[in-house]
Amino acid sequence: MATRFSVRALIAAFLFSLSSSAPLSAQEDWPNWLGESGTGAITDSNLVEEFSEDGPPVVWRQPIGPGYTGPSVENGRLFVMDRTDENGDGIALENGNREGLDGGERVMCLDANTGEEIWSHNYDCPYTIQYPNGPRCTPTCDGDHVYTLGAMGHLICFKSENGEIVWEKNLADEYGAKPPIWGYASHPVVDGDNLLVPAAGEGSGAGVVALNKMTGEEIWRAVETVDVAYAPLVFYEHENERQLIFWHSDGISSLNPETGEEFWNVKFPEEVNPSNTSITTPAIIDDLLMISEFYKGAIVIELDSNPPAARELWRTSKQPAANAESLNSLMSSLVHKDGYAYGVTGLGHFRCLEIETGDMQWTVDDWMEPGERPVMFATAFLFENEGRYFVFNDIGELMIIKLSPEGMEEISRAKILEPTSVARGRQVVWSHPAAAGGMMYLRNDAEIVCLDLRK
Repeated sequence: MATRFSVRALIAAFLFSLSSSAPLSAQEDWPNWLGESGTGAITDSNLVEEFSEDGPPVVWRQPIGPGYTGPSVENGRLFVMDRTDENGDGIALENGNREGLDGGERVMCLDANTGEEIWSHNYDCPYTIQYPNGPRCTPTCDGDHVYTLGAMGHLICFKSENGEIVWEKNLADEYGAKPPIWGYASHPVVDGDNLLVPAAGEGSGAGVVALNKMTGEEIWRAVETVDVAYAPLVFYEHENERQLIFWHSDGISSLNPETGEEFWNVKFPEEVNPSNTSITTPAIIDDLLMISEFYKGAIVIELDSNPPAARELWRTSKQPAANAESLNSLMSSLVHKDGYAYGVTGLGHFRCLEIETGDMQWTVDDWMEPGERPVMFATAFLFENEGRYFVFNDIGELMIIKLSPEGMEEISRAKILEPTSVARGRQVVWSHPAAAGGMMYLRNDAEIVCLDLRK
């Protein structure tokens, strides 16, 4: 006969099993890079205020191959990419082109509620890029279709339901260009009937192209640049006028998303860095555009419409990455609130600055790895949720923090994944999570995990 304690335990376990298996609703998707809003904000309510001693509950785990690709979630399906069948060295390699590093790439569709595979597609893809760990781009969902872009330029349109290929092309072959030195990393963007994607560098005039999303046929191409670099495309919309913002190796270009016509260009950085570290997502903050770069600091541009125009407010230029006066973010996207921007520098400093002036408010140095400085190429992914932030850092910890001009307050943290890639002599995990329906999906080079963040 069951004791009162065991009955209570069984009831609690049963209730938790019901809650953790609740299906995702369509309005709670994460269909592309930084979610539906494009800002990384998590709109779900009633998420945990702090983690238990054991961390957030794990709903499921599934094995996965190496890669930096973050997942996307739509209509109960999770899409992600990884590296397959390589010789085993890619995960341990960093800089230095690896001619003919054998292997393939895989696109997987999993059941977002259970982790079970629905379909997958493999294709041969030898790597000649640096950091040859795996594909980089988050799959882009669009209802019945999903678009994926591999590290060497393989662009594919699939039917979401069954993985049937609608069309495919290789951007490097199509436009006669080499992949960026660190591989294609700027995620495809659906814009009405078009699919927008940075395509090719010097000599092609195809820094960014618009393709018919149903056929892959080119609609327009624009921007001559040495390198398309890695920064995601973003939109600025005001007074019924839209601008496509493209940050490439030669500057920041504003384009008409319908035609590719260039409205304006701002040089940033002032000198092209050999590494072309145009990586972070440009932040649209009302009528301001803010961009942060590891080697050259940050810039804020005031935007205008009818006609489109740009006026530089300030920039920190020609300063070393270790300077204490700027927000030198390498990969981490910025977040902002009430006139202040927050982010993580490429050396691991968490910083706050005033957006209008660029004045630094505070710096926290030991929030991720106490006692170890600098943390080279440090990365963290920030998600705003109802006035606080979930932060997934590159040593595999998920944190809950609060941010204000007065400082950073840590509420909770839990170890979720082991860092598995090599970067500057340390192990890291450089994959952006997805959040949908109260769940968070995170991966390293060995497994993908679904966490339940609901109260």
